[in-house]
Amino acid sequence: MTEARGSDGPNRAGRAGRTPGTPCWVSLMVHSLAATEEFYGALFGWELEPGPRQLGPCVRALLDGQEVAGIGQLPPDRDLPVAWTPYLASDDVDRTADTVRLCGGTVGVGPLDAAESGRLALASDPSGAVFGIWQAAQHVGATVTGVPGTPAWNELLTFETVTVAKFYATLFAYEQEPAVSAELDYVTLHLAGSPVIGIHGLGRGLPRERGPHWMTYFEVADTDEALRRVLGLGGRVLTPARDSERGRVATVEDPEGARFSVIQRGR
Repeated sequence: MTEARGSDGPNRAGRAGRTPGTPCWVSLMVHSLAATEEFYGALFGWELEPGPRQLGPCVRALLDGQEVAGIGQLPPDRDLPVAWTPYLASDDVDRTADTVRLCGGTVGVGPLDAAESGRLALASDPSGAVFGIWQAAQHVGATVTGVPGTPAWNELLTFETVTVAKFYATLFAYEQEPAVSAELDYVTLHLAGSPVIGIHGLGRGLPRERGPHWMTYFEVADTDEALRRVLGLGGRVLTPARDSERGRVATVEDPEGARFSVIQRGR
């Protein structure tokens, strides 16, 4: 795992549009909105405020008034996987959705307008991993990074990298940087020379019950303390904390089963 920015403090994003292909937002659809607000509010110190209701009840998570992520409520009759979903910036969501279809992916929702906030679509790549596409209007996405409680990195866990990396590079003209290792199937996608997304091919090591899926990493001040909070709030620790070249990392699951990773930089 790597990341797209340095670890030298918070970065407050401007209101200008993001470069197409840049991860700009993460969202979570759940069955119990109130319980999920309580979990993440206690874990990350998020303040929650109501968001646009075109797609049903939802909230936006903020830190010091700056937008970080979104949480929405699933319709009662929809038994869908509960998972964090990254949104990739686009300057034309309809055109990007057409390209998804042409390249073997599927568009499951949209494109549609989210009031004055922007225009979106939900799609899946050829391996089945779900991601969002966001064309900004009033809402450009997350407006702060680099502090505890903010997304630090998005990584696709899939069977193999070659085919899937080609799909995403066709959508957004990413530059690909494969890992220099015969034992690791990993590709980092770059925009303008900066890493923005990771793709990790796990082969048979991919969890069978999950299939290909995205993993969002959230920054924390202390990984071990974050794991204690997760457990105290009713979540689970899936992989224990370990020190990596990028920081101290662990993977957890919230009470509804949404998986995410936490990372403490500088370890």
